Amino acid sequence: MSTQPARGYLGISEVLAELRADFPDISVSKIRFLETEGLITPARSPSGYRRFTTADLDRLRFILTAQRDQYLPLRVIRDRLDRLDQQAGLAAHSAQTAQPPAAGPSQRRATGNGYSEPGEAAGATGTLTRRELIEAAGLSEALLTELETFGLLRRVGRHYSADALEVARSAVALTAFGVEARHLRAVRAAAERETTMIESLVAPILRQRGAGARELASRTAGDCAALVLRLHGALVGGALAEAGLADPGQAEESAHDQAIGARQRQAHGIEGATA
Repeated sequence: MSTQPARGYLGISEVLAELRADFPDISVSKIRFLETEGLITPARSPSGYRRFTTADLDRLRFILTAQRDQYLPLRVIRDRLDRLDQQAGLAAHSAQTAQPPAAGPSQRRATGNGYSEPGEAAGATGTLTRRELIEAAGLSEALLTELETFGLLRRVGRHYSADALEVARSAVALTAFGVEARHLRAVRAAAERETTMIESLVAPILRQRGAGARELASRTAGDCAALVLRLHGALVGGALAEAGLADPGQAEESAHDQAIGARQRQAHGIEGATA
């Protein structure tokens, strides 16, 4: 089992570094594919970055070893993981019922590979329950389910980050123009590609392992994200302007506003995202 850094989690670039010696073909795309298939469920930071625990890393090793050494299909690997999760859940339940709880009765619930107390995620700043997200964004249960199905909204345990509120509100606004959740898959795919590019740019910084490496990588990623959003907005606005559907000056201003908004969210985290 690998040793985690002092902050308690690993970024995706650090996971690649841990696994590459045993699995040279491992890649960001491979990890994301396994996540899409539901075999791993890493937590997410407020800004959307994946946070892998030691349990997530061990789970990845199990999956990759089963594929490489036993040539098992994902369906079989998923069944084996489900059985292991059930056994872990039973063991945790037995351990809990064997001794009285320290601070009142509570039940433990499974979250990915580990267990946490109910309400633990609710105590995190800015997270939203399903009901709170529906009420704050003004969306229906059906639309929320579709957004989750097409990968536009993700939960951490039973809660959503504040960024999910912005996604949900935008999706609701777009429905007025006839846009459905399935139409937004292209937007999600573009965001995934842009995120992959940014993560690859900051990977050398993370490998330095210095005291300020994580903070520098975060700032660099935020600056890159702001520029990418500005470029993206300018390209879309310019294309619409060429088609006679937008004013070039307005397109440039909109792109600039997007970049500023992205940089502010990076600087202030999820504070203000729920305003």
